[in-house]
Amino acid sequence: MPFLNSIINFFGTKSSRDFKKLSPFAEKINEKYDLLKDLSHDELRDKTTNFKKLINESVKSEKKSLEELHQKINTNEFLLQPNEEVYKEIEELNKIIYNKVENILNEIKEDAFAVMKETAKRFYLNKSLKTQATIFDKKLAEKRDYIKISEKNSIWNTTWESGGVLKKWDMIHYDVQLMGGIVLHEGKIAEMQTGEGKTLVATLAIYLNALSSFGVHVITVNDYLAKRDAEWMRPLFEFHQLSVDCIDNHTPNSKERRNAYKSDVTYGTNSEFGFDYLRDNMASSKKDLVQKKLNYAIVDEVDSVLIDDARTPLIISGAVKQQRNEGFQNLKPLIEKIVKAQKDFVSEEFLDLKSLISSEKKTEAGVKLFRIFRGLPKNKSLIKFLSEDGMKTLLQKTENKYLQDQGKEMHIIDNELFFTIDEKNNSTELSDKGIDFLSNFSNEKDFFILPDIGLEIAKLDQLENKEEAEIKKNQLIQDFSIKSERIHTLNQLLKAYTLFEKDIEYVVMENKVKIVDEQTGRVMDGRRYSDGLHQAIEAKENCKIEASTQTLASITLQNFFRMYNKLSGMTGTASTESGEFWDIYKLDVIEVPTNKPILREDENDLVYKTNKEKYNAVVEKIIELNNQNRPVLVGTTSVEISELISRVLKRSNIRHNVLNAKMHKQEADIVAEAGNAKSVTIATNMAGRGTDIKLEEGVKESGGLAILGTERHDSRRVDRQLRGRSGRQGDPGSSQFFVSLEDNLMRLFGSDRIAKLMDRMGHKEGEVIQHGMITKSIERAQKKIEENNFGIRKRLLEYDDVMNKQRENIYKSRKNALMGEKLSLDLSNSFKDVISLLLDKHSDSKDFTLFKNEFLKIFSLESPIQINDFKNSESSLLEKKLYKYIFNSYRKKTEKIKEDAFPVVNSIYLDQKNNYKNIIITFLDGKRGLNVIANLEESHNTKGESIIKDFERCIVLSFIDQYWKEHLREMDDLRQSVQGAVYEQKDPLLIYKFESFKLFEDMLYKINAETVSFLFKAQLPSRDKDQISEAKIQSEFGKAERGEELKINNPQKGSASNQRNVSTGNNPPLSRRQRRMQERGKRR
Repeated sequence: MPFLNSIINFFGTKSSRDFKKLSPFAEKINEKYDLLKDLSHDELRDKTTNFKKLINESVKSEKKSLEELHQKINTNEFLLQPNEEVYKEIEELNKIIYNKVENILNEIKEDAFAVMKETAKRFYLNKSLKTQATIFDKKLAEKRDYIKISEKNSIWNTTWESGGVLKKWDMIHYDVQLMGGIVLHEGKIAEMQTGEGKTLVATLAIYLNALSSFGVHVITVNDYLAKRDAEWMRPLFEFHQLSVDCIDNHTPNSKERRNAYKSDVTYGTNSEFGFDYLRDNMASSKKDLVQKKLNYAIVDEVDSVLIDDARTPLIISGAVKQQRNEGFQNLKPLIEKIVKAQKDFVSEEFLDLKSLISSEKKTEAGVKLFRIFRGLPKNKSLIKFLSEDGMKTLLQKTENKYLQDQGKEMHIIDNELFFTIDEKNNSTELSDKGIDFLSNFSNEKDFFILPDIGLEIAKLDQLENKEEAEIKKNQLIQDFSIKSERIHTLNQLLKAYTLFEKDIEYVVMENKVKIVDEQTGRVMDGRRYSDGLHQAIEAKENCKIEASTQTLASITLQNFFRMYNKLSGMTGTASTESGEFWDIYKLDVIEVPTNKPILREDENDLVYKTNKEKYNAVVEKIIELNNQNRPVLVGTTSVEISELISRVLKRSNIRHNVLNAKMHKQEADIVAEAGNAKSVTIATNMAGRGTDIKLEEGVKESGGLAILGTERHDSRRVDRQLRGRSGRQGDPGSSQFFVSLEDNLMRLFGSDRIAKLMDRMGHKEGEVIQHGMITKSIERAQKKIEENNFGIRKRLLEYDDVMNKQRENIYKSRKNALMGEKLSLDLSNSFKDVISLLLDKHSDSKDFTLFKNEFLKIFSLESPIQINDFKNSESSLLEKKLYKYIFNSYRKKTEKIKEDAFPVVNSIYLDQKNNYKNIIITFLDGKRGLNVIANLEESHNTKGESIIKDFERCIVLSFIDQYWKEHLREMDDLRQSVQGAVYEQKDPLLIYKFESFKLFEDMLYKINAETVSFLFKAQLPSRDKDQISEAKIQSEFGKAERGEELKINNPQKGSASNQRNVSTGNNPPLSRRQRRMQERGKRR
């Protein structure tokens, strides 16, 4: 160890090296800051104007070239002969502009930071600031209370409302905050201890990067923080003529939200930014687009957003045609019966267990105990029983015995149960006994048995009467589908009744089931469990069962945030996940030192045997601290526990407030009182991130805020966030966690050695263990879970990376069609792709007749090449000849459409009776019709030219949306089906990549072929102006929701009960449960 310490001292730690690098920046900023004190308020504001002029001058020539190129691509000549090199030149110029602007920002960063610090100081020292009124000020005064226009002057009040509270600006940047600002600007993560003013730190990087006019996005974990931070910080930016807005104040796809994105600084939640990206890529009109190009984002509480929230994808979903929600209500009584039967059986086993324990028959008792644990692991009697001497150890020995040799003896334990529960893997499985039990309530003996569809289809294929065989096949597949759906519904209901508890995983509010975020303790509005689980919980709680949905668009937060040109973040707890930040986002974590030393005392954990002992100790500690006139914040992990402690305190007549998901509307008032002497606040994780507790006078002298944690969370970061509410900016305080062996973390991962230690020491009821080694042991258990969660997130991202490449391709094509700029080039490429694939398809067979017929089918044109050319000429020559012929034919066709449509459009436009803005023009291809929406005035002014653009745009968008939606459904099915490949010692991810590539290729061909075919076959059915109707543009967007936490099992470590077989042929994939039911049917 001395040698290792000498090495560290010689090279220094990473944090010391980072500090050494950042310190000179703080000194330079302060030097420039000293030069600003003699400037007038107007001269200080002029600094911002000069910064912007410097930036604009540096890219003046590039912007001029860019403007010329945009004019060129909109000419008719270019549209007829599009050149891809021009578009590449535009992209290259945009990159040059971005890099030049970034270089200028790096040159002026010390000056810009000094301007922001001086602005904060003037707001702090003055009640109001008087400046010369600008047009920006006058417009701002119409909607902001803190700015008034007096003759030619603007009066800036330095007291304004934020988060519902009227506050005077009282902050000036410390040196360590200046360092944090540099870290953020460089696109890194600033780890700053709670209470160090991360929101103020962000103003430095926000101001600097907003000067570019490219836009800065400030991401928060919830809408309360987004609105509060926007309200609190915006006067500083608006003083410098920078616009600020919050997207969470406006409805999606509204004009107001579009304007919010046009602001220099835009605040909002991670979900809303992501959903807006998806909605923009579902828009059918340019007017529905809201986002600009994603430039720079600062993520507040970056570990919560990019780590915790990243487990659930963002999903836009729409209702499916067939609804089977009645199945939940029909099967609910059966589940209630089997759950009751299991509870009764477990109760009987308990009586036998106690009898065996008293007779000292430990082997038989261990079997009973393990069976009870497999049947109902969350049973309160079981949890209490396991806290008795030796019981936890007995369970572990029995479990190890039966799980060895890949669990081949587990049937001895499981066969007596109706179903088994694997709490660690969050799964349930019906046993044969359970299937028999349920079958008794149906007239059909195979009601819950899946037929062996592969075997049955093989038998039917041998029938001589093929027509009869086909009918029976359809009946068999329909029967399989119905039973598969029934079993799936049954399984989800079983999970809802046994694994998901009200007021822990979810709450019921306004007759709706709402998920509670385990990291923040807040209600996740809009988030639903997927795969029918949410409907199962709704049936359980007798709530309205919402309609089943289908994914229309989705993206993981990892892939969304990686689209930003520059990404940075700030939090107090990033170092524990620094490896993941680098692996996935290439974000370096920089530890920024505290402004003042931390005086908070973090005491070792207190470990009790039972929850009863623990909660009694917590209440005693609260009473003790209350008598010392100290405020107390009691942290809980669920709504249920917060209400339990509240009831105990009421009996002791201790005044307190409760802050949980049910009381989120009173959050601001409760937090405002939490720092008062003798105040007691019981809170879930809602009182963690972003919660500022201000201490009233006299509290510091009493010892400051006391933090009492009633349970260790799965994540060390959540515990550190709770501790961080106390001891902010050098304030005194204390923190301590109370733990019992019945806690979820301890029960599942951490209590083996501690249980044995307590048994050996002969601990009696109420006695406690407190030691640094115990605290470290608990943190090791947390680290195990964090490592496992990282593996899950990384695996999920690997799957979404495959999807993301396809998503980017489709969204790019869609945007080109919607904006119209690259549409002509994309159509030209589509023509070439279809021709190329058509020639490749028939190159081997050299069957000219087949080629000619398919060419006619797609293009409605006779082939221009003859049989000799087809068989003897090179493919490249044939492609050129065919493309030239097709391109000329298409231009003639569009000219004909213009000639036919314009007289009708002109007649409508000149008719004084019509006040149409947009009209619907229907095109038919002989099989179907598509409605094209065209702007009437533009169609008239361009003499029908814009009709062709609208025609092409609508056709391309229509087929992209149709086949992309089908592709998403196929990809969802594929991801589930490949998981069974683990049984064949294959990597499911590799199979997924290979199969998804083939699916994507097929989809692209379908889109191109259908689009090209419709463009060539489309005809105007009517040339009567009375048949043309007004178009009311109304884009339809699906429901925005957070998906279920996705868990893709690692092929080496995955649970077999969660994996499925790879489907072969047309057979649906079977789960392990389905295969067991199938085998059960064979035995019968």
